[in-house]
Amino acid sequence: MKRLLQVTDYKLQVIAFLLTCNLQPSICNSSFGSRSSGLGNASVSLSDLWSVQNNQSGLGYLKNISAAVYYQNQFLLKELSTKAFAFAAPTKHGTFGVCVSSFGYSLFSQNKYGLAFGKAFGKNISAGMMLDYMETNISEYGKKGSLVAEGGIQAMPMKNLTIGMHLFNLTRIKLADYNDERIPTILRLGADYQFSDKVFVAMETEKDIDKKAMFKAGMEYKPVKELYLRTGISTNPSLSCFGIGVELKHFKLDLSSTYHSTFGFSPQVGLMYEFERSKKKQPAKVTEELQK
Repeated sequence: MKRLLQVTDYKLQVIAFLLTCNLQPSICNSSFGSRSSGLGNASVSLSDLWSVQNNQSGLGYLKNISAAVYYQNQFLLKELSTKAFAFAAPTKHGTFGVCVSSFGYSLFSQNKYGLAFGKAFGKNISAGMMLDYMETNISEYGKKGSLVAEGGIQAMPMKNLTIGMHLFNLTRIKLADYNDERIPTILRLGADYQFSDKVFVAMETEKDIDKKAMFKAGMEYKPVKELYLRTGISTNPSLSCFGIGVELKHFKLDLSSTYHSTFGFSPQVGLMYEFERSKKKQPAKVTEELQK
């Protein structure tokens, strides 16, 4: 990737620069979902459908079948856009999920196809993992596919407090022989606390073993039942984040954006649909017994 492009167009030069520094939204272990984006990209302790990407252990707490789409436009450049789809289905044995995502444009792109599983062990701890097929395409250099494993745990040691940990690519899969280039190995550790029905705070630290650590933090405020307001920050690079969420019956719409002082805004949008949990009818004889 570091020898990616030789370009003369200014816009493509900017893109090439972003792809070789710490500003690109590589889909290897990026946080998906506009909710986490509004919280400074803190997501390792959250439990929602996007746990299929952010920390698979969060899938263990899902109750309903859900599907979602997500789009991010990094620095308002369509060449740096990320698109993702997620689906999860809880069963009596745990929750199964899939996530498909794509980042980039014709000269450079990354695609990720993941199959995940998460399971809660009681009310206070859950674990999950995902097997990914990651495909990297570089114009004139070809295509490379790799299998990568990731997984995490979440624990609730006390009421309203959740701690999460996630590890991506423990085995350090090689991407190319040139310069011994490898898919990043990333560890994330964080926590969130529900102060009340209206106020929620999350924070985490992320460490790529080849780069400086990142810190992320955010707060969510719920002024009314259907509305969420979010704000957050992250470091390395320094980003200011904000977002809004609307929940109407089975639909959840989240809008957010991050802001970099040099490169500007990166808007995101996410739409989630939660299928109503089926209610099995009791046999007539059982119903009669319950009524007695």
